[in-house]
Amino acid sequence: MTEIKKVAVIGAGVMGAGIAAHVANAGIAVLLLDIVPAGASNRNIIAETAVEKLLKADPAAFMSKRAAKLVSTGNIEDNLADLSSCDWIVEAVIERLDIKQALYTRIEEARRPGSVVSSNTSTIPLSDLTAGLPESFKRDFLITHFFNPPRYMRLLEIVAGAETNPDTVAAVSHFADVKLGKTVVACKDTPGFIANRLGTYWLQLAVGEAFALNLKVEEADTVMGRPFGFPKTGVFGLIDLVGLDLMPHVQGSLKRALPAADPFHATLRDEPLIARMIETGFTGRKGKGGFYRLNRENGQKLKEAIDLATGDYRPQAKAVVPELEEGGGKDLAALMSAPGPAGRYARAVMARTLAYAARLVPEAADDIVAVDDAMRLGYNWKFGPFELIDKIGAARLIDMLKADGVEVPALLALAAERPFYRVEAGARQYLGTDGTYRDIVRPAGVLLLADIKLKSQPLLKNGSAALWDIGEGVVCLEFTSKSNALDEGIISLLAKALKLTKEKYKALVIYNEGSNFSVGANLGLALFACNIGAFGEVEKLVASGQKAYQDMKYAPFPVVAAPSGLALGGGCEILLHADAVQAHAESYIGLVECGVGVLPAWGGCTAMLERWQTDPKFPKGPMPAPSKVFETVSTATVAKSAAEAKELKFLREGDGITMNRDRLLADAKARALALVEGYAPPKPIDLTLPGPTGKVAMDMAVDGFAKRGLATPHDRVVSGALALVLTGGDADHTEPVSQARLLELEREGFMTLIRTNATLDRIEHILETGKPLRN
Repeated sequence: MTEIKKVAVIGAGVMGAGIAAHVANAGIAVLLLDIVPAGASNRNIIAETAVEKLLKADPAAFMSKRAAKLVSTGNIEDNLADLSSCDWIVEAVIERLDIKQALYTRIEEARRPGSVVSSNTSTIPLSDLTAGLPESFKRDFLITHFFNPPRYMRLLEIVAGAETNPDTVAAVSHFADVKLGKTVVACKDTPGFIANRLGTYWLQLAVGEAFALNLKVEEADTVMGRPFGFPKTGVFGLIDLVGLDLMPHVQGSLKRALPAADPFHATLRDEPLIARMIETGFTGRKGKGGFYRLNRENGQKLKEAIDLATGDYRPQAKAVVPELEEGGGKDLAALMSAPGPAGRYARAVMARTLAYAARLVPEAADDIVAVDDAMRLGYNWKFGPFELIDKIGAARLIDMLKADGVEVPALLALAAERPFYRVEAGARQYLGTDGTYRDIVRPAGVLLLADIKLKSQPLLKNGSAALWDIGEGVVCLEFTSKSNALDEGIISLLAKALKLTKEKYKALVIYNEGSNFSVGANLGLALFACNIGAFGEVEKLVASGQKAYQDMKYAPFPVVAAPSGLALGGGCEILLHADAVQAHAESYIGLVECGVGVLPAWGGCTAMLERWQTDPKFPKGPMPAPSKVFETVSTATVAKSAAEAKELKFLREGDGITMNRDRLLADAKARALALVEGYAPPKPIDLTLPGPTGKVAMDMAVDGFAKRGLATPHDRVVSGALALVLTGGDADHTEPVSQARLLELEREGFMTLIRTNATLDRIEHILETGKPLRN
């Protein structure tokens, strides 16, 4: 199997088009084909329309507009011969065996020998797909089951057949891992594979038990949500999201494929209300509404929920679940043993769901790690089912199952008093089907801070951050505050980390394994300080942050920042002061301070001016760079991917992008080590800025927006303070402006704004609601 350099996707529906977009995100050319509609004047209309929809999709399917240019379109009548130039051909057509097999016959005639063919089927076994096809096709064929939306869902289930060439599986797995950023889970050729088999069982059981126990949908979703580490949508909200009309198809295929003795069949109940909702178009968010809806009648926007007993909509209400208030929200065993409706519901659903998970090993997966990975990444569970069993206790779960008359699976009985996971000699281990523990082995090139923590102690630590030795002379600064918000603890540990690295190590990486790199400065602490009049403490934090960031930028060793998720405000400013950035592809980066009524004051304004003014491709002169930075910062623009962050200069063109989140730390460490030899810190540069005339131009632009109702009164105040910084202050400039002067202007501007009531109102509002205040 040669390297995968070009991919074809056949089937331009939601999944096929999404797969094509994500292949393009990886920088790989992709050919998207579909049928020719009867009587169509444009024979490529289906594929072309799919790309147009992708470009407008929210959330975005493409990581940048440049990626979209890598997708070429065609149809299976005129362009099937083009498959000969493709290394991997993904079939993503309708879930009908006859249609798929007829297409495979045509693909086999057109493809290059040795090229990979895979199906994105979620329901049809591989043995059925390849029945009657030549050995040459079977050797290169496998199932690659993506999850929707393909860009954002990290799970890829791969199923290989008995005749599939192992080298083919290895090549696709490596490509999916490194280039597409997927966690590849090997599944056996069983119905529904892993995630949909267990996920559908869980959803079907949860819906049926909610009807049986006469629960409100809000109550059911509150129990089947955060207490178990499930998404806050719960069960009914999740079904609304994926579509009620999809569920009968998945259930039907599993019903036909699974043996009669499988517990899945016991979850199937005819609910007339659901059938009626589907028939009348109430299929969830894509339809008129679902179990929840937004009632827009009479110009209102009223959130409503359906009554499972009557089928009528009523105002949505916050669920009152006493069992969660009494400690059941943290003690799952207590919740599942509680006598009230919520406790009975939690037990009826989760005891059997977890037992069903135990049945899938080794039937559908070789080990428990595969099942846990599949549910965490395919259904966004915070904990896999076996991790949940460890929280409850296998022995306690066994007692519940026996009391409820449910058969105890062999794997669960094997565990009994033992956990499914343990740490031994600094290594995380899982319980195998033979009763022995095995080390969890990471793929080559994966380095996780979570694993390092099992084997070592931090070099430095306080309540907000820690410093770890990650080997080969590289240390890693980790943020540990809530949402990784930046506070005095992080700033002080950064200063200490810089000192220690200079004395004993080669390089520093700034990285963490939270959902977000950093949401920015801790606004709650800032608001508290301002409310008690401690403006001196706020100014001290601004000054200390500036100093720490400048010390980092000009340190005598390389500093590499490795963000994932949100890197906002002060988090973005860390990236702007690092020697290099190795960003996860799904990094959302921006200077958003103006949205809360202040301006970037840890060097963000200065760094952005420097980046734009020193760009050889950008227009020269004192005004273009300040204007561009003003446009980006005043509107609190956030890049929606690492690729887009390069276009906005939050990242440099030479900064690296890692597609697989699990490979980010290893890539950042390698980047840091590559910079060590011959390293010299950058030299400060002065900037040519326009002065008061430039500020007048920016103020006039904001006045224009205000007259059109696009800028509020306080927007004008904040923009004015930002413009003063970006243009270099009140003085007319005959000489370039130093970075020291710009930092001084940042501090002054920040402190002026933080003292206004309108800014304090903005901060308080966003802390309370999570939404910006337009005052």
